[in-house]
Amino acid sequence: MRLAFEVSYIGSFFYGSQQQTGKRTVMGEIIRCLGELNLFLSESDAKIAMSGRTDRGVHAKRQIIAFDTEYSERAVTAINKKLPPDIRFTGWLEVPPGFNPRFEAKNRTYRYYFPSDIPGISYDTDKMKAAAAVFEGIHDFSSFSRPEGKDPRREIISSKIFIEDNFLVYEICGSSFLWNMVRCIAFCLDLIGKGAMSAEDISDALNNPSSGKRFPAASPEGLILWDVDAGIKFTPMTVHEKSILETNDLIKKYSQLKKISEIW
Repeated sequence: MRLAFEVSYIGSFFYGSQQQTGKRTVMGEIIRCLGELNLFLSESDAKIAMSGRTDRGVHAKRQIIAFDTEYSERAVTAINKKLPPDIRFTGWLEVPPGFNPRFEAKNRTYRYYFPSDIPGISYDTDKMKAAAAVFEGIHDFSSFSRPEGKDPRREIISSKIFIEDNFLVYEICGSSFLWNMVRCIAFCLDLIGKGAMSAEDISDALNNPSSGKRFPAASPEGLILWDVDAGIKFTPMTVHEKSILETNDLIKKYSQLKKISEIW
C-alpha cells in the first residue's frame, strides 16, 4: 500500500529537508523513525518521495511525503509518537501505486515573514507591494537564485505583500522554484521597503538576466513552505503533546517564528 502524508516542521535545527550524511535533516529523521517502526524492509523498498526540498533553517506548514508500507495502521497511529518534536505528520491518505508528490504537485506557495520587532526598522509597504507584483508572470530568475544548470525561467502565479496579525508577509505561488529563489526575492523586497532599492531595479534584473548580477538570500528563519497543492484531501492525524511543547519553546526564542504557531 502506498500512503501520502502532510508533513510540518520547524527547520531551525535541520540542515535542510534532504538527507545528508552525518547531518540532521528532515528526511533523515523521518526515515529513521519509519525504520524504527518497522514499516518497511528497506528504504529502497519503501520508494520514499517528498514534494520538494527546503534549505537549512527553512520551515514547512505543508510538505508532502509518500512511501510504501504493509503496515498502514501502524504508520498512521504511531508515527507522531516516534518523530522528534520539531516534525509532525498532520494528515494522511492512501494514494495509487507510484504516486510521487514531487510530480503530482500543481503549485507551491511560500511565505516570508519579515522581522517585526527590530527597533528603528520600518517598511514602505506600498513600494514593496508594487515591487512584488513585478515578479508575476514568466521570467528568467538568474539574478534571484542559484540555477545550478537548471532552466532559470519560472512562472509565478501570484506575488504579493500584505499585513496579517501585525506581521509583514510576502507570499509567492508558482509551479516550481529555483534554489534560494524566494529568499533572494525577499532580500530585495526588504531593501525596497527600507528605501535602498526600487521596483525599477527588479525589472532591470529580470529583463537583463545575462548581466551576471546575483542578489544574496535573506535569512531562512522567516521562510515557510506554506502549501503544496497536489489536488488531494488528507485525513487529519492526532498530534503528540511533545510537539506542542517544543513549538512553544521555539516561538519564545525566535521572533520570526511567532507566526510558525499556525503550522501546529
